[in-house]
Amino acid sequence: MNLSERDKKHNWHPYTQHKTAQDFPAIVKGKDALLWDENGKEYIDAIASWWVNPYGHSNTIIADAIYKQLTTLEHVLFGGFTHDKAVELSEKLMEILPSNQQKIFYSDNGSTAVEIAIKSALQYNYNKGIKKTKVIAFEDAFHGDTFGAMAASGISFFTEAFKGSLLEVVRIPVPTFGNEEKALQVLENLVKTNDFAAFIFEPLVLGAAGMVMYQPEVLDKMIAICNQNNVFTIADEVMTGFGKTGKTFATDYLENKPDMMCLSKALTGGTIPMAITTFTQEIFDGFYDDDTNKALFHGHTFTANPTGCAAALASIDLLHTNEMQDNIQRVHQSHLTFETKIKNHPKVKTTRVLGVIFALEVKTDTAESYYGTMRTKLYNFFIENGVILRPVGNIIYILPPYIITENQLQKVYQTIENALEIV
Repeated sequence: MNLSERDKKHNWHPYTQHKTAQDFPAIVKGKDALLWDENGKEYIDAIASWWVNPYGHSNTIIADAIYKQLTTLEHVLFGGFTHDKAVELSEKLMEILPSNQQKIFYSDNGSTAVEIAIKSALQYNYNKGIKKTKVIAFEDAFHGDTFGAMAASGISFFTEAFKGSLLEVVRIPVPTFGNEEKALQVLENLVKTNDFAAFIFEPLVLGAAGMVMYQPEVLDKMIAICNQNNVFTIADEVMTGFGKTGKTFATDYLENKPDMMCLSKALTGGTIPMAITTFTQEIFDGFYDDDTNKALFHGHTFTANPTGCAAALASIDLLHTNEMQDNIQRVHQSHLTFETKIKNHPKVKTTRVLGVIFALEVKTDTAESYYGTMRTKLYNFFIENGVILRPVGNIIYILPPYIITENQLQKVYQTIENALEIV
């Protein structure tokens, strides 16, 4: 029995209807932008394994940092203790985060980072004796699968079974081109009610919605509206953070900075689960009190895990090397060249590029569901041809490791061109 067959006996995979799913390739090795399965077949990881692996698989620099930490201090509880790597990582983050971010809260995944931000916004107001119990979010947003993050997410089939159990979130239009004024007006009307603790958003790119993009200028206006009406802003940079948009953070494109930021995925270079929620001093001060009950009672066993912190420190150093920054620009330029070539294809409706993110919308006669027939057909075609891409409905996107070679990128582009001939 091979690994794929053994896997089916006990493993329950995410986002999978196992009754209709095919056998999964069993990956046994990875190096740089490539993965190999148990049969020796090679795949180009064109989505950086769900956007976490920008510096390549089996990166020896991160691996060495992890090994060194494991043989020094693998873990110590962060409740009541601290350690050098958590201190160093917080100091490193202060160098690259927007200057209004002053406090770091560690956790272990993107959903939890969002959960902490939402809880903090609600409790801050509670601590002050202010009743603000609602949150604003974009339509079609995705912020994670825990309850607060689910509530803020707008992709309905992910949350349909739980909608009666979720915190109240009001959704506003995404301010895409031509939709900016409507979105601004809806937001302004909502914040004036004084019911809302926070506005959460994916800055500039809605990932799970199909890499839907909008401009920094309109987001600046939205943050200003929230600031004027005492509504906290939460930038969910779980996907966009650490170079994806061409800058270290998507919020680096903004004049107005968010009150909170959520980070995960590429934080540790795809090695160890870790997440961070960052805060302004003002928010932290809303919990700083002689009354113990006003503390933020949230924590995880592996909060600020030293090994994860060591991986994050190595990853951030890698991001800011000249080589990695050049790679980001190289991938961006290659995407722009491919966009020019493909945008007038008869089966292509729209294209968009930001940083290392490329997205293409396939023309369809009818609305295509998130996991619909076209998506499945495209996904299987890509896997058969040794390219890992996960279309979202009729949206094909590329978000590769920064170290992907030009030849590998050209194969990805050619495989997408070939796929358009089968839809």
